[in-house]
Amino acid sequence: MTLATLSDVLQPALKNGYAVAGLVTLGWEDMRAYVAAAEAEGVPVILQAGPGCREHTPLPVLARMFRYLAEQASVPVVAHLDHGYTLAECREALDCGFTSLMYDGSRKSLHQNIDETAAIAEMARAAGISCEGEIGFVGYSGGEGSAGTDPEEAAKFARETGVDAMAISVGNLHLQQDKQGGLDEARIRAIEALTSVPLVIHGGSGVPMAQRRALAQGSNICKFNIGTELRMAFGVALRSAVNREPERFDRIAILKDTHDPVVEATRRVLGTLKRG
Repeated sequence: MTLATLSDVLQPALKNGYAVAGLVTLGWEDMRAYVAAAEAEGVPVILQAGPGCREHTPLPVLARMFRYLAEQASVPVVAHLDHGYTLAECREALDCGFTSLMYDGSRKSLHQNIDETAAIAEMARAAGISCEGEIGFVGYSGGEGSAGTDPEEAAKFARETGVDAMAISVGNLHLQQDKQGGLDEARIRAIEALTSVPLVIHGGSGVPMAQRRALAQGSNICKFNIGTELRMAFGVALRSAVNREPERFDRIAILKDTHDPVVEATRRVLGTLKRG
């Protein structure tokens, strides 16, 4: 069994100069492909259940799926709650068997975010699992704008919450489909100068591959969340499978044809984050 906590995989990454992918899952097909890709690359992987996934599939079911895959895998697998917005939701994930909780209080005041994140971090610690928090709001492509992370506030947040990983807002956006932007490296260095906690980039799909690789190997960013990029790969594979044989109606046969393309796309993502 290779079920791991977030700290289990991020602390070695911080020490040895690489990053781990937090891969946003929507169902069995993608999460199975993600683990297969991680095994092929010989790297740990973080399976993430975000709000959209949880609307479609109940947390207890997701926990069992994640844990089943971890038990069969030859690499460490983290069962991670992504963007938990309430204590109750985080508690349910913990009780279901998740090994990492991400509490998102980034829309709240600094004081409230610290207090609530600290409570969830303590709950996680008491259960022997990990906690990720977010300071500075990461916006959405075509939607809510970002509020960049203030380095002094980040230091205070890390110190007073005791989180195992800290998500920051440094030019990244959720749901970005292109890689035309890039991260604010000066802000990243300012945050690193004041705290040593492993850093997390949400919206990693929008970060250019070269910058991902450079930051994975040369900064305290130890986790890149990738969702949109791989959902797009799945969509292309699914449309191809449907259109190739329009008379097919067995969804299992159709979905099987998405596996290899998603594994290949995931391996490309994982390869950019590996130790050089």
